[in-house]
Amino acid sequence: MGGCVALNFACDQAVNQTCSCLFGNRNYIYKMKANLKALDTAMQKLEERRDDLLIRVSIEEGRGLERLAQVQGWLSRVASIDSQVSDLLKVKPTEIKRLCIFGYVSKKCISSCKYGKDVWKKLEEVRELLSEGVFEELARKRPAPKVGKKHIQATIGLDSMVGKAWESIMKTEGRTLGIYGMGGVGKTTLLTRIYNKFMEEVNEFDVVIWVVVSKDLQYKSIQNQILGRLRVDKEWEKETEEEKAFSIDKILGTKKFIVLLDDLWSEVDLDKIGVPRPTQENGSKIAFTTRSKEVCRYMEADDELKINCLSRNEAWELFQNVVGQVSLKRHPDIPTLAKKISEKCYGLPLALNVIGKAMSCKEDVHEWRHAIDVLNTSSHEFPGMEDKLLSILKFSYDGLKDEKVKSCFLYCSLFPEDYEIKKEELIEYWINEGFINGKRDEDGSNNQGHVIIGSLVRAHLLMELEKEFTPAVKMHDVLREMALWVGSTFGKEEEKQCVISGVKLSLIPKDDDINWSVLRRISLMSNQIVKMTSYCPKCPNLSTLFLGDNKLEGIPGGFFQFMPALVVLDLSRNRDLSELPEGIRSLTSLQYLNLSYTGISSLSSVTGLKGLRKLISLDVEFTRLESIDGIGTSLPNLQVLKLFHSSVIIDASSIGELQLLEHLKILTGNVIDALVLESIQRVERLASCVQRLWIINLSAKVLTLNTVALGGLRELDIELSGISEIKIDKEDLLCNTCPCFKHLSSISLRSLEGPTELTWLLFAPNLKHLEVAYSGSLEEIINQEKRMRIGNVHPDMMVPFQKLESLSLRGLDELKRICSNPPPPTLPSLKKIVVEHCRKLPKAATESFRDMNRNNEVDE
Repeated sequence: MGGCVALNFACDQAVNQTCSCLFGNRNYIYKMKANLKALDTAMQKLEERRDDLLIRVSIEEGRGLERLAQVQGWLSRVASIDSQVSDLLKVKPTEIKRLCIFGYVSKKCISSCKYGKDVWKKLEEVRELLSEGVFEELARKRPAPKVGKKHIQATIGLDSMVGKAWESIMKTEGRTLGIYGMGGVGKTTLLTRIYNKFMEEVNEFDVVIWVVVSKDLQYKSIQNQILGRLRVDKEWEKETEEEKAFSIDKILGTKKFIVLLDDLWSEVDLDKIGVPRPTQENGSKIAFTTRSKEVCRYMEADDELKINCLSRNEAWELFQNVVGQVSLKRHPDIPTLAKKISEKCYGLPLALNVIGKAMSCKEDVHEWRHAIDVLNTSSHEFPGMEDKLLSILKFSYDGLKDEKVKSCFLYCSLFPEDYEIKKEELIEYWINEGFINGKRDEDGSNNQGHVIIGSLVRAHLLMELEKEFTPAVKMHDVLREMALWVGSTFGKEEEKQCVISGVKLSLIPKDDDINWSVLRRISLMSNQIVKMTSYCPKCPNLSTLFLGDNKLEGIPGGFFQFMPALVVLDLSRNRDLSELPEGIRSLTSLQYLNLSYTGISSLSSVTGLKGLRKLISLDVEFTRLESIDGIGTSLPNLQVLKLFHSSVIIDASSIGELQLLEHLKILTGNVIDALVLESIQRVERLASCVQRLWIINLSAKVLTLNTVALGGLRELDIELSGISEIKIDKEDLLCNTCPCFKHLSSISLRSLEGPTELTWLLFAPNLKHLEVAYSGSLEEIINQEKRMRIGNVHPDMMVPFQKLESLSLRGLDELKRICSNPPPPTLPSLKKIVVEHCRKLPKAATESFRDMNRNNEVDE
């Protein structure tokens, strides 16, 4: 039939579907054109709304905000439907052509019906998206990420420290960790490793904050760094310090946080910043790095972790990594030279990195040899040393608030590399230089000097040494280079110094080598100077001259005549120096003269001795000096006289001479007569000055010591004597207060013929070092019966050796017991016990000490 449409239906379902398309409520085919037009219009409106919204969102994100999830979701759905509508509209012409009978019917009815239905559905979805696309708020403050990983170079020797620090931070009871150590040792690197570890491992903290604390402690800067992590908006920049603190406290108060503070120089007030105090309840933590151990105490750190320099092997490994194998293989000699250069860094990571980088580009072996020469003579001239190493270390020096303390520190650089400086000697130098006052305590010590040493040790500018008999310090060699650099570059004109020590110098430098006329201090220590020419340097400003530890055989008569301001003269450890020149009388300003360990046998030849009337300290220990006749009138201002282990024997005549020294505060000496010792103990002013005493060849059977008279005694040596008993004065035993040698820390007893016990040692409660050797009659150290008798009167003295650090027992053939039962309690300070040739002493006697102190490092 012409003009009729043929409709072919497969089944009843198809008939029903077709009828729905033609005559149903939605009329997908009949309304197709209208729906397509409406869809096109609605989609255009949706795209316009989307574009407007994107512009607004872009503006908000430009302010550092983060778009809302619902906005992002809407935009994602728009993008999806945009693609779907585009696909529908692509086939629009084809579908329109299929329509017939005024659009009521399609030539492919089922296909057109499905298409019309899809158009209707998309129109509904577009209209719904249009209705949803109205937002009052588009973006919010972006939440700070927990942590952003920091770049760090490969590290050597820090793994165990990272483990310890991590364990301290993560344990429940810990709240604050202080990491301390000298500048350049790797504290920041360690803290960075911890910081990155929070990113690499799952942790329970909501936010980890890194803060660099400026040396002048700017609270504003600290707050800004914290708010920069907590808030992405910049509104806080306009806030006051109090408002910032409130904001920080409000945000962190709802979080479990950890704040890492790098490079603290003093206490930081967390309340002022706004950081809530870490507690076990909130689970938050604080960790910080500092160069000063004192800061750990001020910050009330629960745990303290000290970072030390690398071992020699670790330092070499790090140096190789920095230099690179390519550079090391350029010449067969370079690895050996590189190892020497590495050792010049003394395990300081900063030095290893700075010097390693400078050497990594050196291709010629001659450059490596030259580098060693430069490091041995003028280290500060080495590439990168000033700006990348010494200037960083100088911050520790700048952190010293008192100018006198700075001078005390720089003075330590006069000593050679690795030199062990006795604390008492160093303090004497400082006193005579005028850095500190000369006021002394009852035992002759200067408290101010010890306070300064303590502050320099805690600031890691000096290292405290574990010395058996004499407390000492030394400078890390890289810090010494910094001190020398500071002194030469930033020192005051009147404080100029020259240090040429430990370089095998054979002659005294002349004006062509150093400018004697402008220098304040000169150190030529630890060289190989044998003879001095007749050269007489003119040095009107010179106050300190160190010539110790050379090979001097003599000094020209006029050498000292042009040194009117010289205050300190050190000639010690010139063992072949047997006499002083007459010209020493011209040193009218001299206050300190050190002649210890020289061959000096007499001072009588010094006709100008009376010229040294300002002399305060004279050290002739371990010399051949036999007499001090005339010293009382020649040196009326003498405060320190050291005769220990010299050939001077104090006798009745000497006591009279010493009594003329009205200002005497410190005396060390030697005695061979028990009656003389009793005489000394009866002269209260003289006895109270005695710090070190050597008793030798004593023939008396009984030696009586008075703890009150010898109250300042620190070291006691008794040897080659026929003493049967050493006892404490009866008056001491009967006094109400506890009689004891409060300051006696070292006792050495050698070759004594008579004593069977040494129970009197109970009267030295602060004893640190005890040596007993070659005393054939000795059967026990502490006798139980005597111990109990003493304890009945003075209960505090019942327990011996509580502070003992080293015990040496050698050649004691009859020794059976150290201390009778019951044994003493754990000796918390014992570090070393040596027992040799004590055949009757049961092993159990020493094993009991060892067992009781198994937590300590005890050697035999």
